[in-house]
Amino acid sequence: MASPYVIDYTGSFLFPVTPEALWSAIEDMEHFEGWWSWLSEFELDGDGLRSGSVLRGVVSPPVPYRMTVRVDLEHCDPPGRIDAVVHGDLEGPARLTLKAEGDGTRADVSWRIEMTERRMRVAARLAGPLLRWGHDRVVETTVRGFRRQLTRR
Repeated sequence: MASPYVIDYTGSFLFPVTPEALWSAIEDMEHFEGWWSWLSEFELDGDGLRSGSVLRGVVSPPVPYRMTVRVDLEHCDPPGRIDAVVHGDLEGPARLTLKAEGDGTRADVSWRIEMTERRMRVAARLAGPLLRWGHDRVVETTVRGFRRQLTRR
């Protein structure tokens, strides 16, 4: 039986730009908080999307809790791949791969994150589907935000 505290996620999304252009948009981190209402207190320690950089922030999905996270970029291979580890109120590995597909890019994402904060674990036990719904809304908002920003570039 799957743990109620773990979210395993795999998604694939198409974007109407090259992998280089999508990578460039992802590196435009100073605008992240303006693009997504769910992200606050965002900080970057390091030189952009490079191995060894660390991203920090607070994630507030459309459910009544906030998560403080740190994302350690373990391996970055521009413009094709990021392997990372998430720490804080969520813990676990994450990966992004970008591949040219037709005139655009297919972005494949995956992560296995465990909720570590006590109140979140109680909520997951009592309202797991609600937490998963909030997670999925954050993913959808992120993808829509990137697509919108790409059309403005």
